[in-house]
Amino acid sequence: MNVRRLIPTTALAGAVALGLVSLSACAGTSDAADKGSSGKLDVVASFYPMQYLAEQIGGGHVAVNTLTKPGVEPHDLELKPRQIGELGEADVILYLKGIQPAVDDAIAQAGVENTVDAATLTKLEAHGTEVGHEHGTEEHSDEEHAAEEAGHEGHDHGSEAGTDPHIWLDPVKYAEVAKGVGTALEKADPANAADYKKNTDALVKKLGDLNTEFETGLKNTTTKTFITTHSAFGYLAERYGLEQEGITGIDPESEPSPARIKELQDIAEKDKVSTVFFETLASDKTAKTLAGDTGLKTDVLDPLEGITDKSKGDDYIEVMQSNLAALKKALGAK
Repeated sequence: MNVRRLIPTTALAGAVALGLVSLSACAGTSDAADKGSSGKLDVVASFYPMQYLAEQIGGGHVAVNTLTKPGVEPHDLELKPRQIGELGEADVILYLKGIQPAVDDAIAQAGVENTVDAATLTKLEAHGTEVGHEHGTEEHSDEEHAAEEAGHEGHDHGSEAGTDPHIWLDPVKYAEVAKGVGTALEKADPANAADYKKNTDALVKKLGDLNTEFETGLKNTTTKTFITTHSAFGYLAERYGLEQEGITGIDPESEPSPARIKELQDIAEKDKVSTVFFETLASDKTAKTLAGDTGLKTDVLDPLEGITDKSKGDDYIEVMQSNLAALKKALGAK
């Protein structure tokens, strides 16, 4: 992933937050979306983290179609004309603005009434856009998160250059998005609102339990620094007091400069780093090169942009638990 893909200027510079759901104000339009021939709410999700929310919250009331198929790198996705046409027939579209430029453009043209931008449901921050330390020293209380959530409506989180979209890798932020998605489905399909609310509460609890696992598992470690080819873990690092060191910033395919290799060698020695992480959907060449030069081990830290047969788990929760196990091992958790 590179900066060009991550922060498309035309998509983000003039963006105005969509709010929780964009609903048409045309006279005579029902609040409930018209369901497809299946009798279910047709939901289009841009990529796996949005698909997981739709499936978990929608349950048996929704039919979910995902634009990004398993094994496809989300940032490189190019939509086929058929997919663009199908977007306009969706009852609900769920996406994360700023991570897939082709999807952003197509959704803007689709004009679907119930369109949910996950970037408007939590606060996006800037990290991972420069090579260097990602300090995870900021503590967030429940009160602060409530205050942040209250201020989301009407705020354009994607307009600032350098905004990191990888919010789903922080279980707390992902839970905030889940709540917003639940509310959106309730509005789109009021007849099943009680079920959507019940499913949302259940998912938020699972994400809360996952957050507790991370807090407990990473509380006492030998080091707080981890090295990764893909700087996708800024929110996770900040949440749990860690420091993310990206080999080449936010583009996992780039070759690191000799100066950066030397810097990382020094960091690894100083901070007692044992492992260089790579991801499942990108080449491990850079990680193995650095590991070979520094005598470090390699392991997978999955940014969860898609589930494949290489994923260490069948869904979001399982893969995040695998990530936790890998971090605990690499950081020397006690």
